[in-house]
Order: sequence, then C-alpha cells, then structure tokens
Amino acid sequence: MDQATTLIWVSLFGLGLFHGINPAMGWLFAVGLGLQEQRASAVISAFGPIALGHAAAIALAAFVVALLGQTLPSDILLILSGVILLLFSGWRLLVRFRHPRTRFRASAWELTSWSFLMATAHGAGLMVAPFLAAMTPTGAMEHAGHVHYHSPALTDSLGTALLAVGVHTAGMFLAMAVAALVVYWIVGLEVLRRAWVNTDVIWITVLMLTGMIALVWGVWDVMRV
Repeated sequence: MDQATTLIWVSLFGLGLFHGINPAMGWLFAVGLGLQEQRASAVISAFGPIALGHAAAIALAAFVVALLGQTLPSDILLILSGVILLLFSGWRLLVRFRHPRTRFRASAWELTSWSFLMATAHGAGLMVAPFLAAMTPTGAMEHAGHVHYHSPALTDSLGTALLAVGVHTAGMFLAMAVAALVVYWIVGLEVLRRAWVNTDVIWITVLMLTGMIALVWGVWDVMRV
C-alpha cells in the first residue's frame, strides 16, 4: 500500500470521527434517550441503529462510485465528484433546511432511517466519493491512435467500497460512543451551550475544500494524459 492510498484510508477514518463527534449525526439523540429513560443502556442501545443508518448513506454513495468506475476513468470521477461537492456545499450555505425528526421513543428501524436521512442531508455520503474515485485503479492504453481505459473488476470495486464504508463507520461509531457517554456520565448537555463549536459550519467548509481538491486533482490528471 503506497502513501497516497494510506492517506486516503486514514482520511476516511478521520471523516468518520468528525461525523461521530457532530451532535446532529446522532450522539445527542442517544444522550436524550438515556436522560429520558434514566439509564445508560438506553444510550448504548441507540448506537447500533444510528451507525447502521449512517453506514447505509455512505454505502449508497460508495456503491454508485464503484459502478461509475466501470465506465469512467478515475480523473473524470474526481472532477464529477468535486463539482457535485461544490454545488452541494454552496446549496448548504444558501439554504437552511430543517433536520429530519423522529420520536424520542423511537424503534430501532426509526432510529436507523432517521440516521440515514441525516447523513444524506448533510452530504456525508458525497464526501467519500472523491476518496473512492482516487482509489479507482483505472488505467489508460493507446491503440491505433485512440486512448482506451480499462477498469477494475466490479467485484474488486464493490469490495473496496464496502471496506471504505466499514472504515468510515468504525470511526463514526467510536467518536459517537465516546462523545455520548462522556456527555451522559460526566459533562452533561450544558457543554453544548457553553463550549461547543459550530460543527455544521466546519463541515460545510470541509465539503468545499474537498470538492476543490478533487476538482483540481481530476483536471490535473486529465491534462497529464
């Protein structure tokens, strides 16, 4: 595994950590359940469905990239994902939307579907697209004056996508669990009012920067061909 690939995997895990630390992605809901029922087990039992819904949103984007990688070279995938990220982050800056809601006494299915909608609305799935595009080992061959691209086997692409979902979700689960239990057992919800930063603004900034990097990287690769 080369340094670039290692950096991509570390970045996927790091993005998972950032998603997990964001209250809007689920740990605040888990703490609310625990406070309502006055037991830590209620907090812990919410982790699985929330992580599963988040993973489903990531998997949707990851599998789309894997399928597109069968017909598009990696540089075009990078450009496409960069443009989509920039458009989405611009929309997020201009439009303030209401977060999906669910009941506090939600079933596991309701928690999972709520988490899926939250991750999708925040563009969590879109964020992994440039990383997967960069890992798509598309090669170019010239024959009779024409450039032909060869793509990896679909099973390999889907396997990489599934592994990316697992790595990202592991980071998300770890950060969510630590944040929720620390808030529930030690610092309390008062920390959100006194010391919390606006993670939503940070997230939009990260979306824009990732989109710009993916776009520039893709254009650079196209110019080198």
